[in-house]
Order: sequence, then structure tokens, then C-alpha cells
Amino acid sequence: MRPFLFVYVSWLLRRRDKFRAEYSDKFSGKDTNRPGLAACLAFLHKGDTLHVHSLDRLGCNTLNILELVKQLNDRGVAVRFHKEGITADITSTIGKMMLTMLSAVATCKRELMLERKREAKAVNPAKGGKGKAVDRAGIVSALAAGGSVRNVAKDFNVNTSTVKRIKAEQEA
Repeated sequence: MRPFLFVYVSWLLRRRDKFRAEYSDKFSGKDTNRPGLAACLAFLHKGDTLHVHSLDRLGCNTLNILELVKQLNDRGVAVRFHKEGITADITSTIGKMMLTMLSAVATCKRELMLERKREAKAVNPAKGGKGKAVDRAGIVSALAAGGSVRNVAKDFNVNTSTVKRIKAEQEA
């Protein structure tokens, strides 16, 4: 049995001495066109084991993960998911059910994370959050006119530390 590895880099650095070959992509599991994964899949033979950090690194959704694992199992290649602590076995009903459930959970987690990101992007500009440029000249003028750090921060809708930093830069 020859072990092969398909993971993201930080996990790889800790365990690189145990594997015969290493493959990685600079793309996330959501992308279907991944040259590193394609090269890895082409290199695997019957009796090999593909080590993957986690289910969501192998595919973008439950169906994609199940199809990849089935293709590999049909070729006689074992697939080991380290984060989940399982070796994918879809030859048994229980093994197929476990892989389906775990990949569905991974897909759900990813979709929830993307949903939270979209919500945060929609809310932040309305709250004056990220994306708003700081009016440095206005802050400098307000400070020069005798405004306190707290009042200037409130007037320009920025944190007091931002005003203090601008003030320190002006005094330097």
C-alpha cells in the first residue's frame, strides 16, 4: 500500500515525512477545476491510500465528495479523512451513510459560513464598518481646533484609538 496525500499546506508541513507523494491546490474545495487533485487522482492505483485533511478539502458538496470517493473505491483506492478520523468505506450501507452525513455536515458548515460572510458584508457599511475611508484631514482639523479625542472620534464615527494614532502621527 502506497500512501498519498492531498491537503492544505499548514497541515502538510507537520506530517510530510509519512507520505510517498504530496499534492495540493491553491484553490478551495468549492472549485471543481483543481490541477493538484487531478494529478493526484491520475497517479493513484489499486491498493493506494489517499490521505485528505478533511472532507471539505476533497469536494465542494455532498454529491461531489460521494462521487469522488466512489470513483476511488471502485479503483481500489482507500480514502482517509484525518480531521473526521474515518476511512471512507462506501461498500457497506453504514459506511455510505456515515460518509453522506459527514459530508452533508461539512457542506452545511460551508454554506452557513458563506451566508454569515454575505450578511456581514451587507451590515458593515450600514454601521459605518469596514470599507469606509477615514477622513484623516478632517480629524486633524478637528483636533487642531481644540476638539477632544473622544468628541472627534464620535463626530467622525471612528474609534478613539484611530484618532489617537492620527494625533500621534501629526505630533511626530
